[in-house]
Amino acid sequence: MHVAIVGIGLIGGSVALDLRRAGFATRLTGVGSSPARAEIALQLGLVDRVTTLETAVREADLVILAIPVDRIVAMLPQLLDWVDHQTVTDMGSTKQAIVDAIRHHPRRNRFVAAHPMAGTENSGPTAAQARLFEGKVAVLCDLADSAPDAVQTIEDLYTTLGMRLTRLDAATHDLQAAYVSHLPHVLSYALARTVLQQEQTDPAIFTLAGGGFASTARLAKSAPDMWTPIFRQNRTAVLAAIQAYQQQLQTLQDAIAAGDESRLRTLITEANDIRRVLA
Repeated sequence: MHVAIVGIGLIGGSVALDLRRAGFATRLTGVGSSPARAEIALQLGLVDRVTTLETAVREADLVILAIPVDRIVAMLPQLLDWVDHQTVTDMGSTKQAIVDAIRHHPRRNRFVAAHPMAGTENSGPTAAQARLFEGKVAVLCDLADSAPDAVQTIEDLYTTLGMRLTRLDAATHDLQAAYVSHLPHVLSYALARTVLQQEQTDPAIFTLAGGGFASTARLAKSAPDMWTPIFRQNRTAVLAAIQAYQQQLQTLQDAIAAGDESRLRTLITEANDIRRVLA
């Protein structure tokens, strides 16, 4: 299968590695906005060649959009104009804005909305890694609007990547992603800003930063070009998640302020129930 990957950074490059290794892709074409990054992707063997978007789409069997969600929304309507038999999918962290952008496009059925729930805080083609997606969840959305053969192609894609498939409507995906994916990034950015601000008057503060801080603040290294559009597109759900978190934070703050040891133990014990889902 000839696969075109638009965006050959962490996600697109990692997909390319595994599709080549598994033999799913017999030919890999890349499309990148940065000539320098495209050259690196070629040198690393992530893709066989780099070309223009229109050429890549018209020649491919499968087109994968692994770019920031604002660019997906802007690009997808025109991209579908070039599609005949091809299957097109995206790997964006929001879904509603994307499917709304092409809801009435005559080739809407060639598109399958998807979100592989995997990644790291790093970016660019040098960040690509094999088996990044293995064992993770891939969400496929609004499948009734996609052609059965296109859906099958994308199911085969994620099965090849070793992912577990789940199916949701776009609105439900965005709400759930706001809590388990987008909110953690908000909190990590806020934590990093808080401690960096304290560093201005206490320069030695990071000498105490250990594994707990590093793991909690790791997401704050994620690029603004990716996350600013996510927060904007999923604003309503993200704000609801932030408000729910603030209520929990206030509950803990009140217990700490009151010196209420019994209440604190209860709140922490209740939080420990997360062990059910996080080993």
